[in-house]
Amino acid sequence: MPKTSLQNRAAGAIMGAFIGDAMGLGPHWYYDLAELRRDHGEWINDYTEPKPGRYHAGLKAGQLSQAGFILELTLRSLVERDGYDEQDFCRRLDEELFPLLDGTPICGPGRYTSQSIREAWRRRVQQKLPWGQTGGHADTTEAIERTLAIAVRYALHPGQLAAHVSGNTILTQVDDTVVSMTVAYCVVLGMLVQGYRLDTDLSGKLMQLVISGKLPFHAVTRPGTQPPQPGDPDPPRVGRFASPDALLTPSCIAAAAADPEIRIEPAWKVSLVYGMPCAIYHQLPAAYYLAARFHDDFELALLHAINSGGQNQARAILTASLVGAQTGLSAIPQRFLDGLENSAELLKLANALAAKVAEEALER
Repeated sequence: MPKTSLQNRAAGAIMGAFIGDAMGLGPHWYYDLAELRRDHGEWINDYTEPKPGRYHAGLKAGQLSQAGFILELTLRSLVERDGYDEQDFCRRLDEELFPLLDGTPICGPGRYTSQSIREAWRRRVQQKLPWGQTGGHADTTEAIERTLAIAVRYALHPGQLAAHVSGNTILTQVDDTVVSMTVAYCVVLGMLVQGYRLDTDLSGKLMQLVISGKLPFHAVTRPGTQPPQPGDPDPPRVGRFASPDALLTPSCIAAAAADPEIRIEPAWKVSLVYGMPCAIYHQLPAAYYLAARFHDDFELALLHAINSGGQNQARAILTASLVGAQTGLSAIPQRFLDGLENSAELLKLANALAAKVAEEALER
């Protein structure tokens, strides 16, 4: 395992996500790469201001989108409640976010409200439904963009991590595949915070957690993905997720990133290989690829995620969090912290959460 401290990695994962969000503010959702280059130059290497008429128009370089706003809300709840408190999290959405929304896309913090949050707002505010009946069917990474903070907080406790991330996700997204992939990403992030690498061995370690009953996925093969033999009992179902495939994907992608015969050059073209759209099944492979290939270079991972167009903001959040967890906060270039609005307060929150994780590690 790398020598980077647990606290450093935990803080790096959180601040990486905030930086990725703010980096995506200006060049967000350009599906025409020629238009992206025309508006933002051949290579984006810093925070940029959204152009008039774009999704976050009116905001300034270095500010957070609504995804960052909700991540900060989640982080504050985790720090102030000393762990995940669903009632407190929902109260904060009711009191701090939903009064700022009107159910339309171009509204609220960050100037844009995502599909799943708009649906939750309609069910909660207009239809007066209780939390637990508010989730919709958006197939995006919106839940990951906030639950990654929960993953960091419970990095040492994969069972609690999976339970809390799953419970939080279904508040806004109820599709089982989306929930499964969201939990899988968060479990991967938790492993990286512990000190593991996003490499070809990681999925095997995750499957050991499944087999031991610590993760709620169904093991369909013998250990090492060996086929079942005659007379073998059906593996016990330890949780709600029917397949472990979301846990196997990261190492498959890492193998491609490490294979000299498989090259995506330049790396930003990962979006053309795995897809530019918002759906979680496009976003996760690209994030895993960049986080495995640039596991020790936060800047390159982030910039290739940003310069790849499409839903580059989500790609940057996911990638930068994974790489920040591997390099640690200390390896994030200072200019990204300096250019991030309200960086000092965000760092304070990230360090408070990271300190709690480190404290628990010492008690084990």
